[in-house]
Amino acid sequence: MKNKKYPFTQNREISWLKFNQRVLEEAADPRVELLERLKFLAIFTSNLDEFFMVRVGSILDMSLVDNKQIDAKSGMSPSEQLEAIYKEAERLYKMRDNISRNLGKTLREVQIEPLSFKNLNKKQSKFITTFFEKELAPLLAPQIIDIHHPFPFLINKEQYIFFRIVEEGKTRYGIVPIPSYLPRIIYLNEEKTQFILTENVILTLLDKLFSKSKIPFKTIIRVTRNADINLNAGDIEDDEDYRSFMKTILKKRMRLSPIRLEIYKNIDPDALDYLCKQLHLHKSQVFISKHTALDPSYLFKLIDDVPADIRRALTYKPLVPATDRRLNPDALLIDQILDHDVLLAYPYQDIQLFINLLKEAASDDRVLSISITIYRLAKNSQIVKYLCRAAENGKNVTVLMELRARFDEQNNIQAAERLEESGVNVFYGFEDYKVHSKLMLITLKSKEDKIQTITQIGTGNYNEKTSHQYTDLSLITSNPVIGADATEFFKNMNVANLSGDYKKLIVSPFKLKEAVMHMLDEQIQLAQEGKPARAWFKMNSVTDLDLIAKIAQASQAGVEVRMIVRGICCLLPGLAGYTDHVEIHSIVGRFLEHGRIYIFGEGQEAKVYISSADFMTRNTERRVEVGVPVENPELKQELIDYFDLEFRDNLKGRKLLPSGFYTKVDQDNEELIDSQESFIELAKEHRYIPTPVAEKKTNWFQNLGQRLSKRRRKDK
Repeated sequence: MKNKKYPFTQNREISWLKFNQRVLEEAADPRVELLERLKFLAIFTSNLDEFFMVRVGSILDMSLVDNKQIDAKSGMSPSEQLEAIYKEAERLYKMRDNISRNLGKTLREVQIEPLSFKNLNKKQSKFITTFFEKELAPLLAPQIIDIHHPFPFLINKEQYIFFRIVEEGKTRYGIVPIPSYLPRIIYLNEEKTQFILTENVILTLLDKLFSKSKIPFKTIIRVTRNADINLNAGDIEDDEDYRSFMKTILKKRMRLSPIRLEIYKNIDPDALDYLCKQLHLHKSQVFISKHTALDPSYLFKLIDDVPADIRRALTYKPLVPATDRRLNPDALLIDQILDHDVLLAYPYQDIQLFINLLKEAASDDRVLSISITIYRLAKNSQIVKYLCRAAENGKNVTVLMELRARFDEQNNIQAAERLEESGVNVFYGFEDYKVHSKLMLITLKSKEDKIQTITQIGTGNYNEKTSHQYTDLSLITSNPVIGADATEFFKNMNVANLSGDYKKLIVSPFKLKEAVMHMLDEQIQLAQEGKPARAWFKMNSVTDLDLIAKIAQASQAGVEVRMIVRGICCLLPGLAGYTDHVEIHSIVGRFLEHGRIYIFGEGQEAKVYISSADFMTRNTERRVEVGVPVENPELKQELIDYFDLEFRDNLKGRKLLPSGFYTKVDQDNEELIDSQESFIELAKEHRYIPTPVAEKKTNWFQNLGQRLSKRRRKDK
């Protein structure tokens, strides 16, 4: 470890693993509803899968190409980073096993029983044996590995039974693929509260497939493959369709090199050596899961299947997104937004309000055109439906579709094809820059033949499903300057001009970072003059060294820096002489924190932005991102209060220490705050209510934490 550029930075991969540990800690938190804890266990595993496929895959490639390349944030070479990752991952596997074992005990206490074969009674054992022989065995295709049957290709993240077999004095290895179309769960009672996993049944009864042989060793294995594909547009033939090229690239992903091997319960040294040799893996890339299924995704199905009364008692109370007090859902939304700005906070408020706006625009005679940038979509997207309808109704509809949204490529390809079939003008962005912005522009002609615009700028994707799971912000405005900027933005995108100038919008890859640095410099100047100065940021990740250095400079000048960073944070706060005035919190709770807010200054002079961009180099230099100022005084104050309440969250909030570890946010006896639960209550209180009640305006966040904490104390 050498050549660390700054003393106040840390490795991004280790920082991400610490974030995922916080996800896993939710699975261990007795305050979280039991079945929700199972979800966190599955989410932790899914997160870890993607981390290995993308980040570990990338670093592994780097270690093979240039192992002398030093990470400026930690001073580590690629191989040193991998060593640290494997060590940290091994610790997390053990932590997951402990939590999984404890969850199993707790499930049994509420009469939900995960069973192993040894726990079955005679009747159940007979049922499972018969089920195996009649329903499972005919679908299995075991392979004995020999000179004529070489070691097979193992599909990414699929499960296999791996075993040693002795036949006629010869010892060989064998593999049985567990077909992905088999049900993962076999229920043993009508209530679906007793169950056994299919892979465990196959593992236990494997001997029945080889009645004349001995199987001295068997286990379940799962391979993870590198998914970090280099999408080099230079490889596209001049006459090749870009969508076709992407389809070809996606097929390659499934066959990339193994980067991780997971093993269930145990393995002997000889078998491990054999697998590592066949898969070209080092033993440090092998992880044993002693108590947790290698693929816990079945837990979502299990939760759906348990009796409704148990599920209601052991899951979060369903969230019904609220309307917004500024929008009458039964009146024309276009006219209301032409009258006043609206700021929606998902999932507390309903994305259907935005979708209904698009639905209106698709049929409104005043609407001339709709332009939108799309990064991720829901399957069977309503957004696509109404964009198609708009085109079919004669509107000029333009979609900038990013086909390279990782793991959503196929869905985006299908959406693009559907849009084009309806007459939508679809184009695909740029060779070296992903388009990650969330921007929609509706252009209208008024009765006086004046051009008007409605612009929507958000922090999250146009995805109805994830809008109920992620916290995001969406500004909808008829501000003519912002509308003119959005018009210019889409013109620039059409001609591949990424360096356009805008009056209000801040746009990467060339202007967003510059704007943030400039506004930080303004706060530094105020601090140096002895005036109040502050910079507050909420986002998902912080890795950009230029911005990290500028934040440290602001801290050293005396600027109060507060940050809410959900995931990766390469900036270390509270280091004497460097980041004394920086405090960083993280929230992991019921919803995935996804919104981005930038706040510079205090009071009426504060500048407040929402943005699609994290402070990551990929966002600031290699993506098209858009940020917008929120200038309406009421909405601006709501965003400031939104940030402040989240920063005071002392139930789900964690504070980043100078060491890189996290600790609970300090709690006092007067106030306990779970910000997400607070916002749920707040949205209910500030839903749309027909006049005259709706005329009464109160600040969304005023005294909310105090009121809710008083309610909690009263309940106690």
